[in-house]
Amino acid sequence: MSIAFTFPGQGSQSVGMGKALAEAFPEARAVFEEVDDALGQALSRVMWEGREDELTLTTNAQPALMAVSLAAMRVLEARGLDLKSSVAYVAGHSLGEYSALAAAGSIGLADTARLLRTRGKAMQEAVPVGEGAMAALLGLDFDAASEVAAAAAQGEACEAANDNAPGQVVVSGHRAAVERALDLAKQKGARRALLLPVSAPFHCSLMQPAADVMAEALGETEIVAPVVPLVSNVLARPITDPVEIRNRLIEQVTGRVRWRESVSWLAENGVTTIVEIGSGKALTGMAKRIDKSLEAIAVGGAEDIDALLERIATE
Repeated sequence: MSIAFTFPGQGSQSVGMGKALAEAFPEARAVFEEVDDALGQALSRVMWEGREDELTLTTNAQPALMAVSLAAMRVLEARGLDLKSSVAYVAGHSLGEYSALAAAGSIGLADTARLLRTRGKAMQEAVPVGEGAMAALLGLDFDAASEVAAAAAQGEACEAANDNAPGQVVVSGHRAAVERALDLAKQKGARRALLLPVSAPFHCSLMQPAADVMAEALGETEIVAPVVPLVSNVLARPITDPVEIRNRLIEQVTGRVRWRESVSWLAENGVTTIVEIGSGKALTGMAKRIDKSLEAIAVGGAEDIDALLERIATE
């Protein structure tokens, strides 16, 4: 069994996430406390007792999802997991790439929390509310979805932003262009085409102001080589060099999340099991659609942690 650890992105958040881990394990509790301290905010209270709309705010959701993933990682490590000897690669979907790097020791936990707070704020502020949109085009392959986006642009931004799985592509850009893409996608045979409930058009050229902010923030952050390679969102291949990691994180703000290709690369290079660490099971479902030969499991609670450690121990 060759394992890759993957880390979820925005949309996997839910009120209450991570609370059971914090109550059961001091290592998890310490992660949430460190993140709260780094941000100067009781983010854990928002996560466990706040309103859903408050948690869904990009500035909260991004560091919160990372915190849950890292809490689960710290519990795994405290109970005997050695990432370097047990896992071949790490990868994360959009903000999850930061979680993956923190899990692999490339960026410190407090720095990762601050970077994600900065990233969330910058992405939210890059485009005035209402001017941008994202839409899921379901039932079209990537090439067809890209053709739809190009045809819908008509001088505005409309780009393939997330290539998540076969038949699951998200486009992003100016609202009017994205709305045109909905109609064109249906004409091209999409099973469904729907606007997504997001607050900004992520992973497209309209995010350039946010990329500039992240270039400055990442330039001031210590990044070291991860203990296992990171499969980069924008390259769909592994990297370990700290300078390249920094550059690809900047590029990722405006670049496409090549998740389908990333998971395919993992499968083609010996990975047999994808383990999703953190909140939800979105990446687990995607992995099974991308390559049916992969085993995909989600690890977010105490029982999941026990089961994973037992499996690793018996391999």
